[in-house]
Amino acid sequence: MITYRVGGPLDLDEVTELYRASTLGERRPVDEAVRMEAMLRHANLTVTAWEGPLLVGIARSLSDFLYVTYLADLAVRLSHQRQGIGRELIAATRREAPQAMIVLLAAPKAVDYYPRIGFSRHDSAWVLRPEANIR
Repeated sequence: MITYRVGGPLDLDEVTELYRASTLGERRPVDEAVRMEAMLRHANLTVTAWEGPLLVGIARSLSDFLYVTYLADLAVRLSHQRQGIGRELIAATRREAPQAMIVLLAAPKAVDYYPRIGFSRHDSAWVLRPEANIR
């Protein structure tokens, strides 16, 4: 049975292990503990999924709770994917900020997932990476 929690303290090692057990670990700084800890600390809306004591999913967001929620990370263990956990993490995130639109950048392996659950493509998203100069 999967249970869901909003907020609460999270163990950095458990979260890092979850990212590694999902495909998201390929694109996050899982080998940089200080950076990962700061990512968790600065997220102001976090929803987690648990199977007993095992962390099986996380939705890590930044939200103003009225206009926009940026869903920065959605990670579900490979062993627990295709069970509706990601969908429920997003639904729980939405319940916390029901008036806000949810915005995200899809991981390459998840591009086809989001339209299936109701997201629409937005063609004017832009990214300025840390190494890029502002001209």
